[in-house]
This record gives sequence, C-alpha cells and structure tokens, in this order.
Amino acid sequence: MLGDDIKKLGFGLMRLPRVEGKEDVIDVEQVKQMVDEFLAAGFTYFDTAWAYPGSEDAIRLALVERYPREKFQLATKNAAWINCKTKEDAIEQYRTSLRQTGAGYFDFYLLHNLGDSRTKPFEEFDLWNYFMNEKKEGRIKHLGFSFHSTPEQLEEILTKHPEAEFVQLQINYGDWESHEIQSRKCYEVARRHNKPVIIMEPVKGGNLANPPESVAKVLKAAEPNSSCASWALRFAADLEGVITVLSGMSNIEQMRDNLSFMKGFTHLTPEQKKVIEAARVELAKIPIIPCTTCNYCAKVCPMNIGISASFNALNMYTLYGNYESAKNNENWNVAGMGHKRAGECIKCGKCEKVCPQHIEIRKELVRVAETFK
Repeated sequence: MLGDDIKKLGFGLMRLPRVEGKEDVIDVEQVKQMVDEFLAAGFTYFDTAWAYPGSEDAIRLALVERYPREKFQLATKNAAWINCKTKEDAIEQYRTSLRQTGAGYFDFYLLHNLGDSRTKPFEEFDLWNYFMNEKKEGRIKHLGFSFHSTPEQLEEILTKHPEAEFVQLQINYGDWESHEIQSRKCYEVARRHNKPVIIMEPVKGGNLANPPESVAKVLKAAEPNSSCASWALRFAADLEGVITVLSGMSNIEQMRDNLSFMKGFTHLTPEQKKVIEAARVELAKIPIIPCTTCNYCAKVCPMNIGISASFNALNMYTLYGNYESAKNNENWNVAGMGHKRAGECIKCGKCEKVCPQHIEIRKELVRVAETFK
C-alpha cells in the first residue's frame, strides 16, 4: 500500500509556533528544533499548504535547506477556490509552492479541501489533468485531495477521479459518529475505493487534548500517565489503510509528548479500544442541538441562514468549551461559505415546519447569535 514505509505520525505545519509578542511571525528556530527531534525519532512526513501563511517558507528554512531531499516526504496543497479566477491563477499557486518550499518536487500534492462549491474550480480549470501531467514530469510523486464534506460527495469525486491515489480526511473519535462531520462514513467510502487515507484533525483542533471532564476521567482512569491527546492520536493511527496521522504541533512540548507514545506505536489493544469507546459514549451524553445536517431547513430559508453550520459551531463550544475554535468554525462555515449569520434570521418559522428532528430552530439561532457576537 502507498505509504507503507511512512511512520504513523506526520508533522502538520498549519499551527507552527510564533515568536513571543508577534503572532504573525513564525518562530523558525523552534521549528528547526522540532524538525530535528521529529526526524531523529524516525518520522519523515511533513504537511504544509499554500494557504498556511508563512508555513512553506518556514519549512524551507527548517527542513529543505538543512536535510537531504530523500530523507523526508513533503506534502502541500492547492486551494483553487481562493481568489483564482483563471486556470493560470491556480497554476501560479502551485508554482509559488515550489518556489517557497524550494523542494524541487512534492512527494504528496493535494487538491485542497474539496467538497461543496470548492470542488468546482478544479473541474472547470481542468486541474486534475494538469497535475497528472506534472506527476509524469516528476514534480509530483503522488496526487490526491483533502476533503471536508459529505460521504455522498466523496463517493462522487472518487468515482469521477480514480486517478486520485489517496484521500486526506478529518477523523477523530469525537467525530466518528458525528452527523455533521461523518468521519466513519467518509473513511468507509475511501476504503471501498481502495484509497489509503491520511488523517487530519485527529485531536479536533486541540479540543480532544482537553476534552470535557467526564471524558477525561474515563481516559485518565485507564492510563493515568497518558495525555488525552495520546488517546486521540492512537485511535486514528489504529485504523486500517492509514498512511499517516497529522498532528498540528505548535511547540516543542507537544512534539515530545506525541513522539513519546507514537515512536513505538503498533496497534491498540482490545482493552484500549473499549476505553476510547467509553470516552466517545461519555462525549455523546453531553446535551447538544440534535441537528443531523440534513439541511431541509436551508432549502426553505428565505434569508440563506447557515443553520446547520451555526448549530455545529455552538455544539463545538458546548462540548469542548473552546470559544476561539468554535468562533473560527462559525466564521468559516457560515459567512465564509456565503451564508447569512444567525442574527439575521427573520423568524418566519418555515425551517421548523420541515425539520425532521423538531428542533426549535428560531430559539436556537438566538442562542447562536448571542454566543458568537
């Protein structure tokens, strides 16, 4: 299988450490130290993207210019849906990535964040064929895509593009049975198509590193000396057909914790799997808005309110208490996707007449608006 020679921990480069007092400046010296310890432990996979400000330049300085090219795998991504009006705009993103990383070629190149309207530019600009030609020329070793949407859309993309060699999916035990993320169902679609999977967000943006007290209690009772983050990463790495599990490490301490339990990782024991299932059950007990993201409400809303995305963000805040993460989620998936925010609801009630879960949508949207002002 593709990636059999790659260890199960990858260095995600989206949340790199920052210089103290300068949030927009990456601490390259600390990144160098993290790269050194990561490689010394036998891990070799690095994941960046054109859309991660400063990340490609940082990894050039910390990795590419300091180690032989054959000693690591470098992945980056093309976000043709960001400010690309022409095919040439999207291709320039790719060329920019080659310049910024200085890598010469990419071991793994991804069409970034396919799903919903974001899939369209890659089709309209014929980018699949363009990047397949780049693969023939040797500047791309393996071509695939990252994905944030429904299993049905994933099925459609993989059926249309069997040339995709792998898929990058959001998978973690918190989202495994989620109606919104549908981690398990998306994973099963990829495996039915015999596509190996790279896992992103195994700790759900850090939320599973500090889960609700009832969840943490289950994990700590089983292994008092293991971090909660370790359980999340091991759950993901234990799945079949996984190339690697990306961890967005933002300081040397997180790096060392991850290395401590992933360096010798093989598989979870039956007892450990039971612990994670018990933790997932505890997480599911926390009362949240019972939205299943069927989006019947969206089809009748005259204001184009991002109803299900708003509920998902509020549920994230309820479950994990991380306001910044939940607020960013609401910004991205509501206004960022062209929807109106909860506060713009005119309370017509059409949504509630079609909701199969009988949610008091107007009342819940008021809560969303009050939470994410």
